[in-house]
Amino acid sequence: MNGVKTTIFMAALMGLMIAIGAAIGGEQGALIMFVISLGINLFSYWFSDSIVLKTYGAEPITREESPNLYGLVEKLAKRANLPMPKVCIIESDVPNAFATGRNPSHAAVAVTTGIMQALTYEELAGVLAHELSHVKHRDTLIGTVAASIAGAISTMAAIAQWGAILGGGRDRENSNPIALIAIAIIAPMAAGIIQMAISRSREYSADQSGGEICGNPLYLANALEKIEYYAKRQSLMPHASNSTAHLFIINPFSGKKMSNLFSTHPATEDRIARLREQARQMRITQK
Repeated sequence: MNGVKTTIFMAALMGLMIAIGAAIGGEQGALIMFVISLGINLFSYWFSDSIVLKTYGAEPITREESPNLYGLVEKLAKRANLPMPKVCIIESDVPNAFATGRNPSHAAVAVTTGIMQALTYEELAGVLAHELSHVKHRDTLIGTVAASIAGAISTMAAIAQWGAILGGGRDRENSNPIALIAIAIIAPMAAGIIQMAISRSREYSADQSGGEICGNPLYLANALEKIEYYAKRQSLMPHASNSTAHLFIINPFSGKKMSNLFSTHPATEDRIARLREQARQMRITQK
């Protein structure tokens, strides 16, 4: 069911992009936007992981450099029947983590120094299991493509707006400036809502799967509680941006007030409640 929802949402994003192209340049504009969307997909597939890791200064580590972290990822990857991903550390006091990569064979898991200090071994296992679940279900690629398309829609909407203001469009006599301005306003909002819906649905799924991989959903529930506490009391992640917010275990902008409608993640308290219910069904109790 989650896969069907994601497919529908991704199709809606593509449709929005093509509709904007049609509004600006007719059939030719729609075709151009279709080609651009394919280009975004290909670029995201091949290069998104290296760009994200470089953006956040994530440094790959070996077993010798960090045996506990490396060994934990290795153990969880085996439980999830995944190839060993690249393990990276980000120098940041803000507790957070993310996974990236186009497929399980080309994946990386990154954690901040802050999360390693804030969480217990079991809680960190819960977080890493969540991230490995994203890798297993290829959520990292889906989320990056969705964010890239949403960003392109916002850019094209701005072009449509200026086209309306300057009297442009596919035909000066037949163009409708009011319609173009409406597209410029509504399209980015719709794209953002669709992107967030994709991200939130994948987060719930990764929480449940992560709880199964680590063997105890309460590990992740307790970790989320701690991370949320620290996130509201510390500065933002360095280089945090809307285009990569969906990657993290919790939204890197959690310290800022925002509408839940435009958040890349479900409310943390809702995620914790679901994880505790999962633990109850597995007959696991808090120690």
